[in-house]
Amino acid sequence: MTAIIYQNTVPHNNFSDQPNVSVVVPIYNEVESLPHLIDAISNSLKNSGLSYEIILVDDGSKDGSTQLLREQAILRTDLRAVLLRRNYGQTAAMAAGFNYAKGQVIVTLDGDLQNDPADIPLLIAKLEEGYDLVSGWRKNRQDGALDRLLPSKIANWLIGKVTDVKLHDYGCSLKAYRSELVADMNLYGELHRFLPALAYIEGARITEIPVRHHARRFGQSKYGLGRTFRVLMDLLTIWFMKKFLTRPMHVFGWWGLISMFAGISIGSYLTFVKLVLGEEIGNRPLLVLAVVLLLAGVQLFSFGLLAELLMRTYHESQGRPIYRVREVVDAIAHNTQQ
Repeated sequence: MTAIIYQNTVPHNNFSDQPNVSVVVPIYNEVESLPHLIDAISNSLKNSGLSYEIILVDDGSKDGSTQLLREQAILRTDLRAVLLRRNYGQTAAMAAGFNYAKGQVIVTLDGDLQNDPADIPLLIAKLEEGYDLVSGWRKNRQDGALDRLLPSKIANWLIGKVTDVKLHDYGCSLKAYRSELVADMNLYGELHRFLPALAYIEGARITEIPVRHHARRFGQSKYGLGRTFRVLMDLLTIWFMKKFLTRPMHVFGWWGLISMFAGISIGSYLTFVKLVLGEEIGNRPLLVLAVVLLLAGVQLFSFGLLAELLMRTYHESQGRPIYRVREVVDAIAHNTQQ
């Protein structure tokens, strides 16, 4: 038996049959948790009647996790180890796991055992009710009040306001997705925490269910207050994608036109003052303001045109349509099924 460890950037199809479920877990310095994690995931799905694969993505660990994953991948037929060359961050690790997953349903969770793998069948059952994404809600969260719970509550409220996706717990990594939904989402930067918002942009039906949450048993938390700034920047990105992904000219061009109109209006007024009233305008702040507004308007309008070209290139180069079809219904197909 050989380990299924890929060292290039292109996913391979080494598993002959498509599994029902792919469990994707980013790993970074979790050597103590790994044996318990693998067994817990396997036990939660073994008796479910579903075929499954476990994909553990090592994100440049330095504590022995990489070697342990190699050993476990040799011993287990249900485990696939994807070893990244260095630490790229959780978003990149999750994207790698999505690329190698072949299941009809993809489940993600953290590798620190705070998410309970026993909840995986619950998420899958909820997904079968017709949803595209089921998110876990750590209703009784076992984390510090000031350093984790309070920032998380503020972030969840802010993200819900900006994205219109109302979830209690955006930060819970335990989620279940339909594979076709994941195929439509491209992850960059630190966008893994905004997956429900990205799914909403793709037209997904989203819900959440309460899941168990345990105190960390091994190692140290990889999260801290330092990520707050990154979350805010990514939130602005999500807001722009939600509002103007296919029409950036509507934001840049609109403000550009307003700025140019204001600059021209002030300039016309100053021209009247100079030519008709004969007053000096060279030392007036309004003259500087008119020039700045006019230049800013031209720049914003130009940015809008460039953004339109970039968005067209983005969609056309990837063959991405600007719409998503949930289903097509016609009489012929309906009668054939009957």
